[in-house]
This record gives sequence, structure tokens and C-alpha cells, in this order.
Amino acid sequence: GQLVESGGGSVQSGGSLRLSCTASGYTYPTNCMAWFRQTPGKERERVASIPRYGTTAYADSVKGRFTISQDNAKNTLYLQMNFLQPDDTAMYYCAADIGPYYYATCAFNYWGQGTQVTVSS
Repeated sequence: GQLVESGGGSVQSGGSLRLSCTASGYTYPTNCMAWFRQTPGKERERVASIPRYGTTAYADSVKGRFTISQDNAKNTLYLQMNFLQPDDTAMYYCAADIGPYYYATCAFNYWGQGTQVTVSS
């Protein structure tokens, strides 16, 4: 299976982008999906997550600006990013917890290749 991201690009401060991540070729359901981001020299940061059961969660830095959602019929995960700031510049990765059993804690075992988001001031 694979996770394929799209939707990255360059935008000015205050602008919006929507990232997409389509999962294909997996036998088991996705128990949890998330968006992470990383810039050179920094640790990878979980931006938002959405479990199969339970509620979505966001990093404090993006609360109120980003929205994670999924379309199960299309096996696609989205991240709507509004009011983007230069600090949001990073490589964004889609991640999935895929397996036969559901646990309360997400354990991401599949990753996309990443899509670059660049926000200029």
C-alpha cells in the first residue's frame, strides 16, 4: 500500500492551502491518521490527528487555523490550513496507523513521501 500526499505549494502569509492524502492498497482499515510536519534541524511535529473512534486533536500552534478531516469513501485525508504563517513552512507528511486491531493510542506505521508548504511574509 501507499499514502500519496498532494496540495502543497507556496503561499503568502495569511493565505490558505488544503493538503490531501490518499491511501490505497491496504488490507486492513486505518485506525488513526495524522499530519506531521518537519523543518531541517527540528523534530517532527504532529500537527493534527483523527482516530477512527474518538475526537480530533491539534497541536497548540495550529488550533483554530487548521482542520483535519477525512472522506472514508475516497480513502482520503485532508488538512485545511488557513491563516498560514511563515512558521508553518515545513515538509508535511501524512501518516497512518493501519492494522487489524484498534488501540486507543495511535501507532503510525505507514508514511507518505511528504509535500512542501512554504509561507512567505
